[in-house]
Amino acid sequence: MAEKENGAMKVDVDLVRQLAELLDTTQLTEIEVEDGDRRIRVARKAAAAAAPAVYHAPPPPAPAASAPTAVASLPSEQPAAETSHANAVRSPMVGTAYLSAEPGAAPFAIVGKQVQAGDTLLIVEAMKVMNPITAPSAGTVKAVLIENGQPVEFDQPLVVVE
Repeated sequence: MAEKENGAMKVDVDLVRQLAELLDTTQLTEIEVEDGDRRIRVARKAAAAAAPAVYHAPPPPAPAASAPTAVASLPSEQPAAETSHANAVRSPMVGTAYLSAEPGAAPFAIVGKQVQAGDTLLIVEAMKVMNPITAPSAGTVKAVLIENGQPVEFDQPLVVVE
């Protein structure tokens, strides 16, 4: 992957190219590969997220093509997970969050609503698959921390149920 040569980091250009091609074929915005204490991350600037066609949203504008950017670095400290929302249901994946089954439908989770364990709180769309995010236990929805159609990250707090 990457090696030190005369004090300077040497990057495996062929691997970076392969990762960039993988971004193109999979429609991902970034990919990271680790090998021991070194890693290579290839990322592409993402266009603004739009609702998938399943929700009958207007078609998004065509994204501008951008060249992949390669970053090679040594491991870094990962930021600690947000602790201010201790009872928050967190996103199990990167994707786009939807608060209702379709545009115009009532949202699954409304502040003050009683929910049972297993009730759907929202949907996270990832790679054209709709993934229901369910309440881990019975309780009351105290806060909805995201907006409909918002991109979400792994482990991001979504809804607080107490």
